[in-house]
Amino acid sequence: MAFVLLTNLLGCAAPARAVDSSELTFDGQNYRVVHLDLKREKLSLHWRDPQTSQPFGSINALRQWGEAHGQKLLFAANAGIYDKQSVPLGLYVENGKTVVPLNLNHGNPASGNFSLLPNGVFVVYPDGHAAVRTSSDFKADGQHAQWASQSGPMLVIDGKLNDQFIDASDSMKWRSGVCVKTSSEVVFAVSETPVNFHTFGRLFRDELGCQDALYLDGSISQIYVDGNGYAGAPAFMVKPYAGIFAVFVAQ
Repeated sequence: MAFVLLTNLLGCAAPARAVDSSELTFDGQNYRVVHLDLKREKLSLHWRDPQTSQPFGSINALRQWGEAHGQKLLFAANAGIYDKQSVPLGLYVENGKTVVPLNLNHGNPASGNFSLLPNGVFVVYPDGHAAVRTSSDFKADGQHAQWASQSGPMLVIDGKLNDQFIDASDSMKWRSGVCVKTSSEVVFAVSETPVNFHTFGRLFRDELGCQDALYLDGSISQIYVDGNGYAGAPAFMVKPYAGIFAVFVAQ
């Protein structure tokens, strides 16, 4: 029963192979960058075990769950920002079901970087194409999502850096983000060392060539790639996640 459920979630599995992952140096800082082709790799989003309703909390727990159901984890990254109750602060859509609605409330200091405007949504639609949209534009589009996570702030908007970013800012953290270069090409990146928002935004705009990019989270962010292990924040900084992006294939 569990195997059938996972198969339905992820669709027809492709033969196991490595995702396109590389180390990149930009402006003196090191990053792990992962390119996904959604025509070949089935990206999904996971928060709770569908059988027990218990949060996965960690990439390793999700990986073990997949193995128990005959699925190999090729890629994983923590999703958007969440509150003290480990509930996503903004929109969270898992396999077509809206678990947490779009959040357009702004200015709450408790929301941290989520309240830096504009924030945005990374979304994969039922037809398989993906996008990064500001939260207000996503609402105006009115399209149904298959997978979606709201976070913030937007790093790049229509080819321009978020104008709230300061070049000389001393707010240095491990940071993760995502962009969509074409309707099926998704790029995730995590810094290997602490960086500020301005530098991280320029990575997506100037090095990765992204027109729109979204910040996912900082300090606790990691990317997992099968065969390469973990990149991003050191293990002692990592706390339980609420929402994990993943690519599984049949073992």
